[in-house]
Amino acid sequence: MKKYKILLVEDEESIRDILSYSLKKEGYYVIEAPSGEDGINKFEENDIDLIILDLMLPGISGFEVCKTINSKYKVPIIMLTAKNDIVDKVLGLEFGADDYITKPFDIREVLARVKVCLRRIEELNEIKDKDNSELNNTIQIKDNIKMFKDRRQVIKNDINIELKPKEFDLLCFLAENKNVVFSRENLIEKIWGYDFFGDTRTVDVHIQRLRKKLDDSSEESIIKTLFGVGYKMI
Repeated sequence: MKKYKILLVEDEESIRDILSYSLKKEGYYVIEAPSGEDGINKFEENDIDLIILDLMLPGISGFEVCKTINSKYKVPIIMLTAKNDIVDKVLGLEFGADDYITKPFDIREVLARVKVCLRRIEELNEIKDKDNSELNNTIQIKDNIKMFKDRRQVIKNDINIELKPKEFDLLCFLAENKNVVFSRENLIEKIWGYDFFGDTRTVDVHIQRLRKKLDDSSEESIIKTLFGVGYKMI
């Protein structure tokens, strides 16, 4: 399980101590900064997952810290403010903060807000990983034809196309190597393996089957024949 790194930017030492202690007790790695300038520097030096940021800081204000970081990075920020003024909260949110907590606060509330923000990160990462996985396993063969490698499925016009195992393997290989010409011998070696002792016309038969199942017309086949050479997908 990942140990999240939290940047705590707070000028009041007593508040910083109790927050740091409580966060560390929950298993988080905490980096402390007593000023806005120090907070920006430590953010730049570390791979921060979340920021707890006091708005009323000496020197560079929390608003400026929030604005500076959000102009370059996407990281959740929880504001801490001693004021109960709605204007401060609205300004903080407009500068890019994700949540706010008004002082004095209950430490349990802070921990709960932190967990919610980090859970949101995990959910977004899971969605991103899923999208990337699906993207890596999908080949857009044609506008109306899509191949899903992990499911060994080919869809044409939203209809599933039934392919035999070697037909699928052959189509996948050609689709991953578009515009590359392969001889029948090359395709036998890649799809059927070195120990195949059949006739190279096996390739022709499988190409014909693929054309019949996938092409709208023989004149517009996605698999082209280069006579005397072999085949390629366009």
